[in-house]
Amino acid sequence: MSLGQDGPPTRTRMPEGHGGHGGGARRPQPRRALVTVVSIIALLVAALAFANRGSHPSSSGSANNGTAAGSGATAGSSGGGGGKAGTDAPTAPSGQKPVTGKSGGIPSGFAHSGEGAQSAAANYAVFLGGDGMYSAARRHEIVDTVYAADAAAKVQSDLDKAYSDAAFLQRIGLKPDGTAPAGMTFISRVNPVGSKAEKISGDTATVSVWFSSLFGLAGEGSTNPVAESWYTNTFEMKWVGNDWKIVSFQQKDGPTPVGRDQAASSAQDMTNAVNGFGGFTYAR
Repeated sequence: MSLGQDGPPTRTRMPEGHGGHGGGARRPQPRRALVTVVSIIALLVAALAFANRGSHPSSSGSANNGTAAGSGATAGSSGGGGGKAGTDAPTAPSGQKPVTGKSGGIPSGFAHSGEGAQSAAANYAVFLGGDGMYSAARRHEIVDTVYAADAAAKVQSDLDKAYSDAAFLQRIGLKPDGTAPAGMTFISRVNPVGSKAEKISGDTATVSVWFSSLFGLAGEGSTNPVAESWYTNTFEMKWVGNDWKIVSFQQKDGPTPVGRDQAASSAQDMTNAVNGFGGFTYAR
């Protein structure tokens, strides 16, 4: 994700800032070298954006701007197999059977339809925004699985540079190898709320996924406490090898709900929650 305040309103962002994530705090201007690297790839999703709390990073990627819509996604993936691609209502349940296939631990075999494209995009957003992206081996597996081969080849090396940047890792509180310090739990989790097929045409699709994301370090004395933010990713996808794959995407802020007057949980409660509650497979 790129950084800075000189870009257009729709943006995919790379973390920047000094210390925490989440709302309210202001952060220093990002380094231009990092902007250059990340603006090329448009892959670092909301998980990374939290390090930029308070600023408005510039956009990157080639996807069309998308508008989030729809109600919450349900557990399970949309059905695999045939079906002609078409348009669908935003995040409405369909009763299609969930996919059972996995590739690299990621759901696969989505239906060749608008619903299948939405389910694929929601699931891919979860993995692209997860803590697995901070491990080189797992990051390569994720990118190779969710991206079309030609697109993956173009972004992989740039992602390696971005995620291994020592200054960046230090700013978000991680060690040079991308792991959390002793006594800390690193949390990077995307939680899709809804999806929308912006455009479906044969073997191509434009899909928006609206989601919240948790990012930070849980532990006593953390200078980067876990915070929540809201974003919409708009994915350009194509049908390749009997499945939907990402070509590129863009990210923008919100829609963001008004926060309730609730006390923040303790660091230990956050650690217990992220370790005790698993994520979902998303579908319509």
